[in-house]
Amino acid sequence: MSSKVAVVTGANKGIGFSIVKGLCQRFDGVVYLTSRDEGRGRAAVAELNKLGMKPEYHQLDVTDRPSVARFADHLRQRHGGLDLLVNNAAVANSVDLYNSYEENEEIVRINYKSILLIQELIFPLVRDNGRIVNISSDCGHLSNVKNKYWIERLSGKNLTMEDINEFVEWFLDSCKNGTFKREDIADEGTVAAYRVAKVALSAATILQQKELKTRNISVNSLHPGLVRTDMTCGVGFYSADEAAETPLYLLLEAPATLQGAYIWYDRKVLDWYDYKADYYFKTSTLKS
Repeated sequence: MSSKVAVVTGANKGIGFSIVKGLCQRFDGVVYLTSRDEGRGRAAVAELNKLGMKPEYHQLDVTDRPSVARFADHLRQRHGGLDLLVNNAAVANSVDLYNSYEENEEIVRINYKSILLIQELIFPLVRDNGRIVNISSDCGHLSNVKNKYWIERLSGKNLTMEDINEFVEWFLDSCKNGTFKREDIADEGTVAAYRVAKVALSAATILQQKELKTRNISVNSLHPGLVRTDMTCGVGFYSADEAAETPLYLLLEAPATLQGAYIWYDRKVLDWYDYKADYYFKTSTLKS
């Protein structure tokens, strides 16, 4: 029960897989590789076994309450909790810059709403002085939002989860009833659902930190860089292993005082509230 425990969601490939690999090499404790699809997850574990690494495996669909609850029970009963958590499970529709309502709903559900389940069921198991890393994106910086009302509300000092959830529902409702305006989101409203979900995730990180501060748990969100993975259709300037370095730094080396921050792939802490900045994702980078 006393050994330290690290968990990475959505870890059968891409950045999640590379973070698991790095933890197996550098973290003195039990490392869980989790994935929605058990076959793919166990195949990923087998791949790491060939390299002499021995992560544990557990099925985890971050959008499914019973699945998250089962994993929480497993962690509680077998380990009494966990110490490091990487919320990495994500999906993007990179082929199409504009998506249907159904696609947008799925993107938001997996990239943002899943974190609310994890927060409810897994966060209470994170031990004092633990660390949580939410994998966000340059799509997750506030500069991706151009609607003045939502910029003001999301940057308010008294921000609540209700504000964040209403922002997400405003977007989904506008997609459903045909009132979505491309000018409300950066870059002519391209990959809007992914931007909205990641902005919501980055905003939620700030509130999660406030909630967990008394237990000295650090919660940070991170843009890992444009990484060559299936999700970006192979476009990017980083390999998954390179992109895993900053998340691993946050988990294992960063000062405990680094809390509630939005961090760039080069470890720089950016001002998330600087909505006039040029940090927002530009679809032109997918072509370069």
